[in-house]
Amino acid sequence: MYSKTLAVTLILLIGTTLSGLDAKAISKRHVRRDWLIIPDAILFYTYEFINNISPKTGEVLADIAQTPILLDMRNYLVETTAAISRSFEEFLKDISSKWEKIQQKAKKAQKEKEEQEHLEQKKN
Repeated sequence: MYSKTLAVTLILLIGTTLSGLDAKAISKRHVRRDWLIIPDAILFYTYEFINNISPKTGEVLADIAQTPILLDMRNYLVETTAAISRSFEEFLKDISSKWEKIQQKAKKAQKEKEEQEHLEQKKN
């Protein structure tokens, strides 16, 4: 039972790796937005390892990985995680801009307070 579960999991995970659809190149200029880059890398190296040991098994895994349902699942996950990443980045930008506004208001209030204190000292 354990080996069947492991085999099915491995096949599903390798399926996510071998699909070239919606995959983005990784380079110094390009950053992948989806969170599947780490599992993709791990599974690619796992596939390479299995393929080096048994090319026939590697071929079977590659064929299974190219099934439409696995490709569709992977593409859905890539699109969803990319959308979540973009939303999170926008959220961080919003928080950053609000924080800057709060700091500017605090500086302005501090400056006004200091000016008021300076004027009161001049009066006395």
